[in-house]
Amino acid sequence: MYAVILLKDPERYARERWEQVPDLVDYEGESYSLRAGPRQPLPTDRQWDPVAVYAPDEFTEEEFQDLYEAHRPHVAELGLKY
Repeated sequence: MYAVILLKDPERYARERWEQVPDLVDYEGESYSLRAGPRQPLPTDRQWDPVAVYAPDEFTEEEFQDLYEAHRPHVAELGLKY
């Protein structure tokens, strides 16, 4: 299984568990593209599934990076070491 983080906008995100991580997905009526991962986090005090991060398909790489940083403080998977 993969831990999937879908970054919607600076205030909203979704966390899912999927068996596959395709390059493009339709999620709640929007098109999302795989932007990071899947990557296996380095060991911590718990076992983590590989993490894949999606963002709306129309976002540029710079917009994705800004969105990723906005969510990093409160989405545990985004703060892990890889």
